[in-house]
Amino acid sequence: MIIKKVISEELLTLPEVRDMLNQIRDEREQAGVELRYEQKRAVEHANTFSKTDGKASREMVNELLTLEKMKLDIAIKIASLCPQTRDELRSIYAKERFTLSDAELKAILDIVAKYI
Repeated sequence: MIIKKVISEELLTLPEVRDMLNQIRDEREQAGVELRYEQKRAVEHANTFSKTDGKASREMVNELLTLEKMKLDIAIKIASLCPQTRDELRSIYAKERFTLSDAELKAILDIVAKYI
């Protein structure tokens, strides 16, 4: 696929991608067109690893963004992966130049637990 120029760009969570891919799959099935191998694998991956629905994941991102030390890209990762432990959460923050306190980690995990 050759891309000439990017029109727009938006960060999406995995559950939002799953919803979009399932919609595309349904439209193609109604039109009688079969998905290519890569498209089938993408749908399968999104269905396997999504833990919430698209709307709940976006609400989680919005709630995470109200916290201090939270960036959009990290909130998207957290909503996509839904970490359950402090170690999983620390691995998401591994590239950042700061560390989170136990209270901040607990606040994030509480938000995630509310949406799972």
